[in-house]
Amino acid sequence: MHHYLEFEKSIAELEGKIVELRHLSGGPEVNIADEVTRLQGKLDKQLRATYAKLSAWQKALVARHPDRPHALDYVKALIEDFTPLAGDRLFGEDAAIIGGLGRLQGRSVMVLGIEKGSDTDARVKHNFGMAKPEGYRKAQRLMQMADRFGLPVVTFVDTSGAFPGADAEARGQAEAIAKSIEVSFQIRVPFITVIIGEGGSGGAIALACANAILMLEHSIYSVISPEGCASILWRDGAMNKEAAEALRLTAQDLLKLGVIDDIITEPLGGAHRAPETAMKAVGDAIAKQLQKLDALDPGQLRAKRRQKFLDMGKVGLS
Repeated sequence: MHHYLEFEKSIAELEGKIVELRHLSGGPEVNIADEVTRLQGKLDKQLRATYAKLSAWQKALVARHPDRPHALDYVKALIEDFTPLAGDRLFGEDAAIIGGLGRLQGRSVMVLGIEKGSDTDARVKHNFGMAKPEGYRKAQRLMQMADRFGLPVVTFVDTSGAFPGADAEARGQAEAIAKSIEVSFQIRVPFITVIIGEGGSGGAIALACANAILMLEHSIYSVISPEGCASILWRDGAMNKEAAEALRLTAQDLLKLGVIDDIITEPLGGAHRAPETAMKAVGDAIAKQLQKLDALDPGQLRAKRRQKFLDMGKVGLS
């Protein structure tokens, strides 16, 4: 069953009519095929109009859509001979961050992804994509391994943020995130990040300090969730729509601000409507960025990555 978002009422009605017509055994008096074609055209027009003018809050809802492809879906679709690597060699395994070796369009890469889970059991297993310190320490270990063997690092980011529980804090959550950022700036291999859904706070940036940061058209990337921002600034969770606008969390805003490098176009109606098409576009965009980064030597890769983030702090200061 398709999950419809709060602003998709007219789309849901049209799709409902199309489904009903397809179940009818059309008699001679009704040409069902023509009617379906007409309604399909109307639906496409409605989808195009709706998704062309999404607000920041509506984009947040699309980015969180339960049917949207997750990190493991991208790994399965794009990475051949994927070999998962587990554990941080310090405390344990964290299923919120998946990682391993594989080939992207024939090229060996180290892949990391924050996995939210696609059903109830998977969400519990992956802790809803909220990593603990051991997850970030595993990421550090795999990034350092990639650096040692000269393999590009590719990360898929989709998290509302790092896990805020007492056990995570007790094991050094802030230090683990900070160290992941430090390792990201130390490695001398191509590093590409794709924000595939939510990019939330330090939990996201720990895996996103890359040479090239790409975002899917309807994904979001911010220092805090709209709900968290609303509760802090206005002490009112109902102000989430205003918070989403103020946060400038859309891919379009972030491209203008120079925080990201490119936007990957999603299929009409969002990645959840045509996951295979969306995932192929992501794979092609990563391959294109890898080709560009091949022109840089290890020292340049590290220096340009560091400078890229230093330059972000200069926005509006000149």
